[in-house]
Amino acid sequence: MAGPDRAASGAAHPPRTKARPPPPPFYLPLNATLYLCLVSNGLAALFSPIQDCDEVFNFWEPAHYLGHGYGLQTWEYSPVYSIRSWLYVSLHVVVGKLASWVVRSKVVEFYTIRIFLAFFCAACQTRLYSSICRSLNPRIGLLFLLVALFSPGMFHASAAFLPSTFTMYTSMLGLAAFLDLRGGPKIAQGIMWFGLGSIVGWPFAGALIVPLLFEEVIISICSRSLGPLFYAILDGGLRCLGILALEVAVDYAFFHKIVLVPWNIVAYNIFGGQGRGPEIFGTEPWTFYIRNLLLNFNVWFIFAMLSAPLLLLQAIFRSQGTSFQTLMRSITLTAPFYMWFGIFTIQPHKEERFMYPAYPFLALNAALACHLILTYMGSSNPKRIMGRLPAKLKLIAVMSVIMVAVNAGMLRILGMITAYNAPLKVLEPLQQAGISHTGASVCFGKEWYRFPSSYFLPHQMRAKFIRSEFKGLLPGEFPDAPSAYYRMAGASQIPSGMNDLNIEDTSKYVDVSLCSFLVDSSFPGREATELEPHYVQDESQWESLSCEKFLDASQTGLLGRLIWVPDLPFVPEQFRRKYGQYCLLQRRMDGNSIE
Repeated sequence: MAGPDRAASGAAHPPRTKARPPPPPFYLPLNATLYLCLVSNGLAALFSPIQDCDEVFNFWEPAHYLGHGYGLQTWEYSPVYSIRSWLYVSLHVVVGKLASWVVRSKVVEFYTIRIFLAFFCAACQTRLYSSICRSLNPRIGLLFLLVALFSPGMFHASAAFLPSTFTMYTSMLGLAAFLDLRGGPKIAQGIMWFGLGSIVGWPFAGALIVPLLFEEVIISICSRSLGPLFYAILDGGLRCLGILALEVAVDYAFFHKIVLVPWNIVAYNIFGGQGRGPEIFGTEPWTFYIRNLLLNFNVWFIFAMLSAPLLLLQAIFRSQGTSFQTLMRSITLTAPFYMWFGIFTIQPHKEERFMYPAYPFLALNAALACHLILTYMGSSNPKRIMGRLPAKLKLIAVMSVIMVAVNAGMLRILGMITAYNAPLKVLEPLQQAGISHTGASVCFGKEWYRFPSSYFLPHQMRAKFIRSEFKGLLPGEFPDAPSAYYRMAGASQIPSGMNDLNIEDTSKYVDVSLCSFLVDSSFPGREATELEPHYVQDESQWESLSCEKFLDASQTGLLGRLIWVPDLPFVPEQFRRKYGQYCLLQRRMDGNSIE
C-alpha cells in the first residue's frame, strides 16, 4: 500500500533538521492585494469624473501639446513664471504615445495614462501594505487596505493626473522604506522617494518626512551611532540632487533657461506678496478639510483623528506593556497626518487635492486606531467591561462599523460617478464619421471649467471659450508645433495676455458665431443671463447631438448630494436626486452658420 511504503521510505532517511520558514505575515496574500487594488483603481481610471479643472488645464493639456502639437496653455507654463515642470508631464506623455502605436485614438491615450496611474498606485499600495504587515501587525495592514480600497478619497486620487497624486504614490513608497527593516534600515531609499515626490511632484510634500527622520536621529543619538545615519542622509541627498539635475535639464530644454520649479512653486505660494499667491483664487473656512475628509473617508477620518489620543491612553493605562521604543514609533507614524492636516487647515486657500499626499498617513492612522480599539475589545479579562461582553455582540459591533464605513464609501463613489460623469461622455459623437471636420471648434461658456481636455476632441479640432459670467483669466493656446523640436521651442515662447493675478484677458474669447459646436448645460433651478443664455433651448440655432444627466445640486437635498440615491417609487420625493442636462450642441446649417 502507498501509505506504509511512504512510512518505510521516510524511516530509511534521517529526519529533516531544517525548520520550515514561518508563514508570511499577511492575512491577505500580496498577489490578491495587488489584484484588489487594481480593480478599485482601475474602476476609478475608467469612471471617475475629473475633480479639478487644474488637472485638465495644467497637466492634460500640456501633455496633449507634447503628444499632438497643440493644446491649451495656462500662465503657470509661461517662461516668465515657470511654476510647472515639464518632466512630470513628459513622463505621462511617454505612456500615452506607447498606446497610440497600438490604437490611433486620443481617447484611448487618455484612458491608457489613467490605467497606468491606477496600476502604479496599486503597486505602491501593495508595497506599503506589505511593509505594514511585516513591521507592525497583519491586522493593521488589513485595516489599511480596507481604507485604501473603499474610500472615495483614495478612489478619486488614485488615477488623477496631478502632482499631489504623484506625491501620494511617493509618500507610500517612502513610508514603506522607513518601515521595512529587512536587511537593515532603508533611510536613503526613503529620502529618495520623498525627495522624488517633492522635486517632480509638489515640494510641500517634503514636510511629511520630517517626523520619520526625527525618529531616526533620536534613535541614532541614543545608540551613539550617528555615522551610519549621516551616511544614509548623504546618500539620499545625493540621489535627490540627481533627480533635481534631471528636472532642471528637462525644463531647460523647454523654457530655454535654468529654472528651479520646486523653488518657484514655494516662492509663489508663500512669498508671492500682496495681491498675489493662491488666495486670489478663493479662500475657505477652517472647517473645510474636516467636512471634506468626512465625505471622502467617513468613519475612517474619525478613527484617524482618534489615533493619537488612543495611543496616549494606552501609554497611561497600559504603561507596563508599552515600551518607549514602541511608543516613539507609534508617535512617529501618526505625526505626519496631524502635521499635514494642521498646516493646511490654517492656509486660507484650500482644495481637496492638497490632502492627497497625506492620504496614506490618514489610512495608517485610522488602521492603528482601529487596531487599538479591537485589541481592547478582544480582552477576555472578566474584571473588565469588555471581558464580560459576549464575543458575538462584540463581533456584531465591529462588523457594523466596518460595513457602515465600506457601504458609505461605495455609495459616495457611485453617487459622484452618476452625478458628475457627463463631461467624459458627452463629446463621444464628435468621434463619429461625418460629424466633425478639420478646423472646427467646440466652444465652452459657463461650462469652461468642466472641459475634459483635448484628448476627447478629434484630431485638429480645437476648444474655444466664449464669454460667460466668469471674469478671471482663462487658458490661452500653445503655438502649433508639428514636431518635438518645435514643441520645445513653442514652450519657450512667452505667451501674450498671461498674468499671475487672475486678471481677465478678453483675447481668450471668440464670438459664439464662430463656434461649430457648443457644450452647454441646462438646470431647472438656474436662471438665464445675458452672458449665459440657455443655448440648449435655442432650437433655432442649435441641435442636440448628445445629452447626459448632470446633478442639479441646487434642487437636490443633502442626502442626494452626498451619496447615490435610487430613483425608485418608494423613495420619498424630498430624498430623490434632481438632474439637469449637460449637452453637446451642433449649429444648425439653416441658422447663422460659420460655413
